Amino acid sequence: MEKAEAAVDYEAAMARLQEVVAALEAGDLPLERSVALYKEGLGLSRACRDRLRTARNEIRLFTESGLTEFEGMGDDADAE
Repeated sequence: MEKAEAAVDYEAAMARLQEVVAALEAGDLPLERSVALYKEGLGLSRACRDRLRTARNEIRLFTESGLTEFEGMGDDADAE
């Protein structure tokens, strides 16, 4: 369940980051609101980057531990 929650958190953070970027690009916000959104965007960006780094490391661990040996699995499974 924890991994599913992390994925949802990542998706939610990315969606919010896109909203923040769109609001900042519109350029019609007061300075204080723009600064607050910019800070929020930085935090969201860091959180997404960290989540992606974690996912990449998990994939690397799976790959290096030999869990990616999928070639021929279908042939062996059919033979049994």
